[in-house]
Amino acid sequence: MFDPGSVRALTFDIFGTTVDWRSGVIAEGQRLEAMTGVHADWAEVADAWRDLYVPSMERVRRGDLPWTNFDRLHRMSLDQVLTARGLDAIDAGAREEFTRAWERLPPWSDAVPGLERLGRRFTVATLSNGNRSQQAALVAFAALPFQRLLSAEDFQHYKPDPEIYLGAASALGLEPGQVMMVAAHKSDLRAAQAAGMRAAFVERPLEKGPGRQAELLPDPPAEVQARDFVDLAKQLGC
Repeated sequence: MFDPGSVRALTFDIFGTTVDWRSGVIAEGQRLEAMTGVHADWAEVADAWRDLYVPSMERVRRGDLPWTNFDRLHRMSLDQVLTARGLDAIDAGAREEFTRAWERLPPWSDAVPGLERLGRRFTVATLSNGNRSQQAALVAFAALPFQRLLSAEDFQHYKPDPEIYLGAASALGLEPGQVMMVAAHKSDLRAAQAAGMRAAFVERPLEKGPGRQAELLPDPPAEVQARDFVDLAKQLGC
């Protein structure tokens, strides 16, 4: 049986688990429209941009690209998304500004109070594919009370490569079994468990847009299954 006392640190997925990427990107698209006068369906742009997230990382994983950080992958993906929609009138400067949308994403309503509670008992850290500068800006923007920032950039591996999970445990000075990965994405949790970490599934039913099914409870392989971060804190005795 799982013993919460065996865990000393929690590492958190960020995009979708801790912050609402979709509404944040849509809001930044609307702000871009006000600046440039270029109209678009920003919800559709946000979804298409997110759809290129995993394929762009796979290009790095396969060796088609050298190590390229999250910001640059997103910037390259944005060009594809805008060109496919005839939005070439958006210039390079505006595209760079729009890429910073991923630094300005709102937290889910339970994220801050849940992290505050969890941080009283555990080390709470990001473990994100976002690069360090992006993560630092986002944590500041959303006022997220993380104690450590861990990024794919630190290990030059993207999730679900085992090196990122093992590297995170090492960076925290812990064994993998003393670290619990918290995510709304079951593939992230299975990869963490394969590397020896514990797993907590947190449901985010509103992560994706209309017609796109978010991953939902239950998640039997996870050591903990929670509705949100506050529920997670209760289950872990915080």
